[in-house]
Amino acid sequence: MTDPTTVTFASLEQRQDRIIGVLTGTRRSDRLRKTREAIIVAVLFLAALVSIATTIGIIYTLGIETYNFFRRVSIIDFLTDTQWTPLFTEKHFGIWPLLVGTLIVSTIAMAVSLPLGLLAAIGLAEYAPPRLARVIKPILEVLAGIPTVVYGYFALLFVTPLLQRFIPQLEVFNALSAGLVMGIMILPLVASLSEDAMRAVPQSLREGAYALGATRLEVVWRVVVPSSLSGIVAAFILAVSRAVGETMIVAIAMGQVPRLTFNPLVAMEAMTAYIVQVSLGDTPHGTLEYQTIFAVGTTLFVITMALNLLSYRFLKRFREVYE
Repeated sequence: MTDPTTVTFASLEQRQDRIIGVLTGTRRSDRLRKTREAIIVAVLFLAALVSIATTIGIIYTLGIETYNFFRRVSIIDFLTDTQWTPLFTEKHFGIWPLLVGTLIVSTIAMAVSLPLGLLAAIGLAEYAPPRLARVIKPILEVLAGIPTVVYGYFALLFVTPLLQRFIPQLEVFNALSAGLVMGIMILPLVASLSEDAMRAVPQSLREGAYALGATRLEVVWRVVVPSSLSGIVAAFILAVSRAVGETMIVAIAMGQVPRLTFNPLVAMEAMTAYIVQVSLGDTPHGTLEYQTIFAVGTTLFVITMALNLLSYRFLKRFREVYE
């Protein structure tokens, strides 16, 4: 006969072996899981590091060449002179003609895109049926995917001749046409981001306003828009940054005449258009004329950075958090 004590010890040893095997397998799976997680964290960190390194590289490149430029040109002349003729025999390095041209065309674009984009967002978020909104929004966003060079020639060959029928003194190259078409280009950006901000407003706020007897229009303008104001303003500032940095539309339709004027009916030059003009390859590397594009680029970089920081601070201060 088999000793029961021996059987019991044998079964205990088998159970112990199984437990040890399970624990060993668990430890191996834990090690594999931790290894995979460490690899994923490293990949994500490297992806974030690439963007940081790129920003540092851009700042370094702009900073070195801009420093070399201001070693040869007084920063006082750069900020106070009203003429910009670095490619002429008589050279002047006042940034104001380029800066004013950029601000004028951006202001015209904002006058088009901000109200129309906000109204489009209200229509999609509050009035359009969900099925219709799902169809209209992608169609609207197609405008953002059109190459900007197409917009430039559209402004030059269609919008300008059309406007000249009503404004005979409008020049072939002008800031008005460029600004109008630029506003159409960035309209989807304003509409899409503003609509997302409005849809984030809880439905309970709307229902509470309706319960108090408010009309649909009053709910939109007194509840939904104020509640989503931080997102709407962030969309506006992002659109302004996009307009300030636009290149091909102003290079094609606005002209390349650096004149200090507030008349949008004549040819002007924006900062991005000047960078394109000098970057065509006719200017020797290392010359003063070549270094002017870095001074202009640094000015543009500072403007867009200030707008982005303003958007971030406004969003952080006035952002509404709902549960």
